[in-house]
Amino acid sequence: MTTTRSMMIKDHSINSNRHHLQSTVGRPSCQQNGQIRNVCIVSLLLLILQVQKQIVVVVSSFAFSTNHYNARSSHSIFQQQQQTQQHQTQQQQQRSRISSPVLLHMFKEFDKKDNYDLAVIGAGVVGVQAALLAASAPYHKDVVLIDSKTASGALMDGAGNDLSLGGPTGLFSKALRDTSKRIKVDTLRGMGLREDSVWNEILNSCVDLAESNAQDIVRQLDYAGVTFMPGFASFPDGGSTKSLMVTQPGDAAATGAPSTVATVQAQHILIATGSSPFRPGGIPFDGKRVFDSDSINTLSFLPKSMVITGSGIIAVEFAKIFRNLGAHVTIVIRDMSPRKALQKIGLDTDVAATLVSDLIRSGITIERGAQVGDFTVPSNPRSPMTIELVEATKQRGQTPGPRKGGLATQVKCDAYLAAVGRKPNTDNLNLRSAGIQVDEYGGILVDCRLCTTAPAGNVYGAGDVLGRPFLASTGSVQAQAAVQSMFGPGLERQLDATTDEGDAIDLDPETCPVNKLGASFDPASLAANPLAFPTGVWSSPEAAWYGYTLEQAKDSGYENAGEGMALYVECLRGRVFSPNGMLKLVYDKTTSRILGVHICGDDACELIHYGMELVKGQRTLQDLLGSLYSAVTYHEMYRIAAQNCLDEVGARKRRAQAGKVVANRMRKRNQQD
Repeated sequence: MTTTRSMMIKDHSINSNRHHLQSTVGRPSCQQNGQIRNVCIVSLLLLILQVQKQIVVVVSSFAFSTNHYNARSSHSIFQQQQQTQQHQTQQQQQRSRISSPVLLHMFKEFDKKDNYDLAVIGAGVVGVQAALLAASAPYHKDVVLIDSKTASGALMDGAGNDLSLGGPTGLFSKALRDTSKRIKVDTLRGMGLREDSVWNEILNSCVDLAESNAQDIVRQLDYAGVTFMPGFASFPDGGSTKSLMVTQPGDAAATGAPSTVATVQAQHILIATGSSPFRPGGIPFDGKRVFDSDSINTLSFLPKSMVITGSGIIAVEFAKIFRNLGAHVTIVIRDMSPRKALQKIGLDTDVAATLVSDLIRSGITIERGAQVGDFTVPSNPRSPMTIELVEATKQRGQTPGPRKGGLATQVKCDAYLAAVGRKPNTDNLNLRSAGIQVDEYGGILVDCRLCTTAPAGNVYGAGDVLGRPFLASTGSVQAQAAVQSMFGPGLERQLDATTDEGDAIDLDPETCPVNKLGASFDPASLAANPLAFPTGVWSSPEAAWYGYTLEQAKDSGYENAGEGMALYVECLRGRVFSPNGMLKLVYDKTTSRILGVHICGDDACELIHYGMELVKGQRTLQDLLGSLYSAVTYHEMYRIAAQNCLDEVGARKRRAQAGKVVANRMRKRNQQD
């Protein structure tokens, strides 16, 4: 069983010099003498540029005189690396000693009770949220959380504790993305740092984030009184759904301890085992150089070239991550149009076009109408592998042919990533014995109450194990809805038992849980309702959307729907910090009501939530025009977009002028480079 928290890092024995990097980034200690005054002034200017996110500067040492600095700086770096190696190791050991007791508290010996109110299978973000909710007010239920750290990806610290506890599938990629924006690999390489030192510094940042999250999750579970039981859970033979068989693997090699099986009794059971990447046939996945979107977390080196198959959210995110880390990236997509491929997963046409333009502008190669064929992986890990590119088949089962028209037929790279979708984790749960049905993709079938087909009606599902949309946000709200279906409405529903229109909400736990827009949380309802949840793409730049596209609005009966756009460069903050990007409003021309918001640019995944409230609150363009926004914020674009909706001719002229400003700035920047 592989859970949604498949965050695997093969080696946490970080050999990098984090102490050195941390001690050399920041304000230098300048002595008051004329010899190094100029160096101090230069360093201060560089720090100002760093604050503006234009450059990340790693300052080596200002203990040298100006005349000898350039000649000796590279030598100083390696000298300090050797001097601080022992201190770095001591720091790592000390951190492990400090954090381990906190995490180990959750892995104490299981205190078996006669019967629990709820047993949750899977300690990812969905399972943890459900356990916390059921154990807290107003429910105060006895909850046991069952999970195996070896099945969750084995992201461990020095004491063997699971650092991926309560983390979403994308936790590692988000940490890697943040690190790729802060650490300038070309700068570190230019200073002479070794490749493994650079990569280990990057990994260290990711491990720190995971450890911090795991410690906080442990604290929350402990405070709520949730019992944790390590092991693999499955339903027993015979059809009972009032108990679970939990297998706890022993360590026969180290201690000679065999595996043990325990029985857990529970009135209700929630399956939240998540999903795992889909692996196409014919690809030699090895977790060393050929990866899926989970095993990429085991990458042990910084690749100089990367090939990624896929045209969805995960593929785009990783493409920009590794490009920002200095790798040459090639994306292989089956569709002839990358923009149309992104539209198929829900992106607005202009947002999709902006993302594709950014990929190309970043130097990412896109091979269209292709798929990967044979792999040639040399035994020497430093030699690039060769991947054959063939023409994409139109139907499953067809034999691919050679590419035509002089297109590339092979590509060389250091590492390969397949990001072509995910599948629910339902194997090895013995669902058939429990009478629980799944769909053709392995997703558990549930009704609007998120109740499975188990005859006893006491088994529920939430998160990726149900299938699309495979988002941590929707999985968390499904967890809340499932707990509500089991035990009745939560505290917030009891305090506010009316909709926005003043209609009473039925608080009967037998009814289907819905939000205030009347949307249910089962997969079918989520897929059919564009107002069910916001979606974010954590690429660079970010993309996010909520509500209708123009085409969806017209198909839904808003025949007089229109749209208006504001460019990032049209607001002051965008002009100064991040001119590339756009915000679009979809609205009803008859009522001026806002129907959808679509953003591509910096902080899009944060900005979208204000847009979501505008759509849910049925706000109009006039509401935006009459609103006051803080100066030098991206939120000013909402007002600008509303103004452009009402003045389409003037908006086109303003965008044209703004586009020239961006083009001139990019041209000057390229000339300087």
